Amino acid sequence: MRMNTTLVINSKGGSGKTTIATNLASYFAANGVPTTVMDYDPQGSSMNWLRLRTQAGTRLHGANAAPQKSGRIRGVEMYVPADTQQLVIDAPAGASGLLLQEMLGRADCIIIPVAPSAIDIHATANFIRDLLLAGRVRARNIRLAVVANRVRSSMPVYQPLERFLSSLSLPFLTRINDSDAYVKAAEAGIGIFELPPSEAAAERGEFMPIVEWVKKQPDSGAPEDRKVVDLARMRRIERGPAVLSPIGFGRPLR
Repeated sequence: MRMNTTLVINSKGGSGKTTIATNLASYFAANGVPTTVMDYDPQGSSMNWLRLRTQAGTRLHGANAAPQKSGRIRGVEMYVPADTQQLVIDAPAGASGLLLQEMLGRADCIIIPVAPSAIDIHATANFIRDLLLAGRVRARNIRLAVVANRVRSSMPVYQPLERFLSSLSLPFLTRINDSDAYVKAAEAGIGIFELPPSEAAAERGEFMPIVEWVKKQPDSGAPEDRKVVDLARMRRIERGPAVLSPIGFGRPLR
């Protein structure tokens, strides 16, 4: 079985990329799928999470892909076992240039978590625009989807972002609540799918759309999997205002 690579990325910090990456990886590991987490973030949050793991029988390999520091042999630390079926990449905030191109060169699909604030939604819309205009994403037909992360009941809904994604035929997968279950799991080096079901039933339910989307094999006949994007429209956006409105995503900020 070929390896499937999921890149969890957002240019904006604080979107909860590590939460999505580690819980996705732990789901596959808990279900006996050979899985590797590759951490590009110099902070090493995913690598620290892996060091906490004591769960027997959950096969999960770690690869440190953070930019090289003195004394490190990055190529060796980035080793991915040949039998890996699911590779999950935890990207750093603000990745650009050659580092971003390196990650995109590995990716089969991209998950973009976004925190529920106007500033985060606005920044994410611009980041998606830039990704869709990137030659590597178009050439390799990389699937892309968005997840609302760290949602609280008192926070506003995501209709502006959903309208923006719908106009580009990109899926909005699910809303991940700001739950203590994710914190409890992270502190133990596990994921919500490794907690007792009674402690994380709701969290498992809200996370499953991410799992199912990642597991779904591309279908050449399905518009969503082909990631149909109106590139002419994206180029008009690129030539137009430098930013997108957090309210309408198609109107310039005033």
